[in-house]
Amino acid sequence: MAENKDPAVSVCFYVTIDDDEIGAFSTCDGLGLEVVIEQREEGGNNGFVWQLPTRIKYPNIKLSRPVCRDSAKLTAWLCSFASGVKRQTATITAMTGDRDVVAVWNLDGVIPVRWTGPSLNPDTPKVAMETVELAHHGFLPKGAGGGQS
Repeated sequence: MAENKDPAVSVCFYVTIDDDEIGAFSTCDGLGLEVVIEQREEGGNNGFVWQLPTRIKYPNIKLSRPVCRDSAKLTAWLCSFASGVKRQTATITAMTGDRDVVAVWNLDGVIPVRWTGPSLNPDTPKVAMETVELAHHGFLPKGAGGGQS
């Protein structure tokens, strides 16, 4: 049987925030950016419209996982914001099931904007999931994050 060389199969996302380990998450949505374009029409030039970049927008990142022992670490980090908001640096490391690193993203100015805990209902037994949503100011170069690089 041939060995599977695709590194994106069965990926988990390990998160650290300012060197504090938050744990592994099963899904990560929202990694990306959008360059906002402003269009300018030049008088007498009917051949094209100028496309001028103005700013970069970063969507919020949503991380989800089943509730586990690491949930206490996430809760402690979220509770630290009760005394004031302090933007931090986060590192999201995509790893295979064998813990081989696939990719690393370092995020600047991270703050939590939403946490959703598990819905516990004995009538509809499901895996107890939690989701945290993070806002950030953008990506940092390799080696500039708070955790693994």
